[in-house]
Amino acid sequence: MRLSALIAAAIDEDLGHGDVTTEPTIGPEVAGTGRVLAKQDLVVAGHEVARAVFAEVDARLGGTVGYEVTVPEGTAVQAGTVVATVAGPLRNVVIGERTALNFLMRMCGIATNTRRFVDAAGVGGPRVVDTRKTTPLHRELEKHAVRCGGGFNHRHALFDGVLVKDNHVDAVGSLTEAVRRARAANHHLIRVEVEVRSLAELEEALGTPADALLLDNMDDDTLREAIRIARERKPSVVLEASGNMSIERIERIRGFGLDLVSVGGLIHQATWADLSLKIRRA
Repeated sequence: MRLSALIAAAIDEDLGHGDVTTEPTIGPEVAGTGRVLAKQDLVVAGHEVARAVFAEVDARLGGTVGYEVTVPEGTAVQAGTVVATVAGPLRNVVIGERTALNFLMRMCGIATNTRRFVDAAGVGGPRVVDTRKTTPLHRELEKHAVRCGGGFNHRHALFDGVLVKDNHVDAVGSLTEAVRRARAANHHLIRVEVEVRSLAELEEALGTPADALLLDNMDDDTLREAIRIARERKPSVVLEASGNMSIERIERIRGFGLDLVSVGGLIHQATWADLSLKIRRA
């Protein structure tokens, strides 16, 4: 979904036929400023979405709310930091406040969670990447928040990368045949990745034209052995691990020689960050 359509739908959800509190109490001539305040330590993400929320409210009510970034996205801040300011008609600010904060809190929460995993991987360790386990229609925003946290995006959707998973293999009846079909059907710029669940499947996968191997749900010893075998047999293959990737586990395996670790929990286990918007009449 386009960002403009998503924001319009979010404003529709909250504003409905009108704000029965704000519109009769705050006139359009009342101007002022506001500060978006981090109430906890967090990593900043979501400025452009928040700005777009106020622009949508302006388009409906008239007037212009200025949104000024004081702390760039991707920056780690301490509680008490002002990350952005607003200025303009306070009626518009108050009406857009909750929707803007909801986006900011969700995106800052994902960025903050991602940064913890990135720090666990360490300098020189594997890249931390997300998955397609995203909130429907919010994928673009959630994946942007992952990048703000220092992580990387895996494929965006089903159309921009081949990932032959266990269900494909089980449906076809052969890992080799599933990879062959996927490779034959796509042009050379599309990378083909295949999921392997055991050392036996790894041996089979190494004989296919797969560009990357997803080592899924392996314990530490099996994972280490799989990496050793793959590096000896096919040094150019990209190695990704997934499944039960906690911060503690990433700290254990970061020296194994992986290229990537994929963590669905970057997004679906992220807790909203706490921010507020405090206004002052001019």
